[in-house]
Amino acid sequence: MPSTARAVTVLGQAFQVRTFDIPDPAPGSLLLRQELGGICGTDLHNWQKGIATETLMGHESVGIVAGLGKGVTEDFLGNPLKEGDRVVYHPRNSSVAYGFRGPDEPFSGGFSEYIYMTDPQNCWVKFNGPAKVGVLAEPFAVATHSVMRSKMEIGDTVIVQGSGAIGLLTAAAARASGAGKVIVIGGPPERLELARRLGADVTVDIGVYRDVKERQKVVLAETRKGEGADVVFECAGFLPAFPEGLEYVKTDGTFVEVGHFVDIGTIAINPNLHFLRRNLRLEGIWGSRYNHFVRGLTVLERNEYPFADLVSHVLPLEGVADGFDALNGTYKLDGETVVKIAVRGAA
Repeated sequence: MPSTARAVTVLGQAFQVRTFDIPDPAPGSLLLRQELGGICGTDLHNWQKGIATETLMGHESVGIVAGLGKGVTEDFLGNPLKEGDRVVYHPRNSSVAYGFRGPDEPFSGGFSEYIYMTDPQNCWVKFNGPAKVGVLAEPFAVATHSVMRSKMEIGDTVIVQGSGAIGLLTAAAARASGAGKVIVIGGPPERLELARRLGADVTVDIGVYRDVKERQKVVLAETRKGEGADVVFECAGFLPAFPEGLEYVKTDGTFVEVGHFVDIGTIAINPNLHFLRRNLRLEGIWGSRYNHFVRGLTVLERNEYPFADLVSHVLPLEGVADGFDALNGTYKLDGETVVKIAVRGAA
């Protein structure tokens, strides 16, 4: 093992690749050779506002065990753990989440060559699947949380607003959980084609149906008797999508807000008209917990859907800025549509 390794830090909107000493694993800790770290929408929104203090971003990771501290013999589920095993982890713990810490903890973010986990409440799990699927473990935990929180039932009609990574994974989670019909609203066409391969029955392109009223007619026509969906998941994080989505929910249905991870403004809602008279249930999703993470892994490891195809681009550490610029602009990189960008760690 080398004595030093590289990690990306960000201050304001400027990224820097720095070199740090690789620590010897302390008792109870785990050192991973980072394979891939995903760029999350939360990373993007925080970066757009400007990072106030130097931070090692990236909380969606998969890596290979490079060292185990004294006493570490198994993963969170009790599976035997050894050097060379592939591991995914949940970023939450008893302290500041991984991917949100400073350079005094130099391998705490996913855009790095190593990950060093020292918190006593870590949730790391051995993963039996490819790295391009493992890097989706954290966002799929959010999708799993969303579907579980919705109390969706087998045979329900589901609408997913947004065809980014969270929207696509939520559609797959709903399908895997027994949804009778899955409708995805989003774009561009490349993402919608992937949505169909991940379990969507119907896709509606917002580039074709730009007028909200026209789009609502098209979407509602795909539901039973045009009455709306049993469950609507708003995964776009686009403020006007919230009131639009409420119109897609049937009476006695459920609206699940998934996409708004950053405060981006307000919108007028009338509780009586929008919720009470229609007897709607509103659920808000904030990340996930360990139980969602673990449950989601069972679906990812079966790999019955083309999950790896969500990772449209893999960039070197030096290319992190290019990834953020693409997500902040045209959603194109090297002339191709971006879905999920992953950053390559150690070779």
